[in-house]
Amino acid sequence: MAIENNELKLIWSCKPFSELSASELYNILEVRSEVFVVEQNCVYQDLDNKDLTCWHLTGFYENTLVAYSRLVPPGLSYTEPSIGRVLTLKDKRRFGFGLELMQESIKQIKLLFGEKPVRISAQCYLISFYEKWGFRCVDEPYLEDGIPHQEMLMP
Repeated sequence: MAIENNELKLIWSCKPFSELSASELYNILEVRSEVFVVEQNCVYQDLDNKDLTCWHLTGFYENTLVAYSRLVPPGLSYTEPSIGRVLTLKDKRRFGFGLELMQESIKQIKLLFGEKPVRISAQCYLISFYEKWGFRCVDEPYLEDGIPHQEMLMP
């Protein structure tokens, strides 16, 4: 999939948890809280002990963390590798950063774990977004932390 945003580019970094600085970790947890707890008005336990063995993909624009995803190794959440905690800051969503984030997430997960299927747990309102990348719905929708989700697989 081609990225339509030719003017604004993010600066990417992909690191395992052990290589994150304290300020990088703080930035990550801050934006995850901003999007998944405050914006979505959802009280849930974000720190789930998976971060310690995951890779963390950060996208910076003008020295601000605006896009993030967590790359989960196979066997931790699912048999397949997974992309989770996918977010773009609300005031930056109109610039195509979400598309750029998914392109980079898929690229990095393939580099890290090889050419394997990738499984995600998608919020249902984003199903069509993930279908653009080849993800297909599997199983039945379910509630996770009060939000409708759908398991999806990219072969």
